[in-house]
Amino acid sequence: MSLINLYKLDGDKIDLPGVSGLKLHVPSPSFDLIVEDKDGRRIVVDKILQPRDLIAEFLAIGNDYIDSLLMRDIIFQQINESEFYVSESKSPHKRWRVHFHQEYTPDRINLRAQTFEVPLTAMTGLAESSGTTLDDLTFTTEKWQVGQGLTLEEPKYTHSTNTFSIFNAGDVAVDPREMPIKIIYRGASNNLKITNLTTGDEWQYDGTSKANDNITLDGIRSLKNDASIFKDTNKKLITIAPGWNHFELTGTSGSFLISFEHRFYYY
Repeated sequence: MSLINLYKLDGDKIDLPGVSGLKLHVPSPSFDLIVEDKDGRRIVVDKILQPRDLIAEFLAIGNDYIDSLLMRDIIFQQINESEFYVSESKSPHKRWRVHFHQEYTPDRINLRAQTFEVPLTAMTGLAESSGTTLDDLTFTTEKWQVGQGLTLEEPKYTHSTNTFSIFNAGDVAVDPREMPIKIIYRGASNNLKITNLTTGDEWQYDGTSKANDNITLDGIRSLKNDASIFKDTNKKLITIAPGWNHFELTGTSGSFLISFEHRFYYY
């Protein structure tokens, strides 16, 4: 049984016949400290999470020496994507988006067997959930697992009221400057304002929308029916803090629907 899973960015599994994952070495997070001098003292004013260097350890066993050489070459061919996902098979739904960029040398055990220690770098320094908030938040969907911070009170990510709450099961805030997040408002509005009362973030559009219009906050972009409205907004962003985030909408008109789609991120 392989203890490591590899996936392309489109979700297709990377198969390595005859190769077993032995261990995924995951170091602790590390930070750069931003320090300022104040009154003769050095004060830490910020901490910046650094990329994470992982090591994926594999065992390859061929039928004979020649077969072992062919398996080595297959590994070289397959683990060369600029980016892909890696996860532990015992924790499959917390995955790391990684780059392979450093050389490694197989360690031959005998004529048939060799081990590989593949260095990988997760540039964000974080693991992410394989599922998104718009997937069914149950273990039967095979996108969630124990240890992902899910709450017994099943949260909702689509709402039709002016006040509601959004749950972030991750360890860190979902920040549209660094992570994919899509908020879609469908309906009529006049000077629509979306406020995260938990973080104090406010986004406002100085315009109108009709009942069939979509207003979308896609990362750092603001769109109405796929056309940019950024210049007509207050140019702010909505982040989602860990835990429950309480929201308020103003400027709505008639019935509407608002949805939040993002993943959860973990140290």
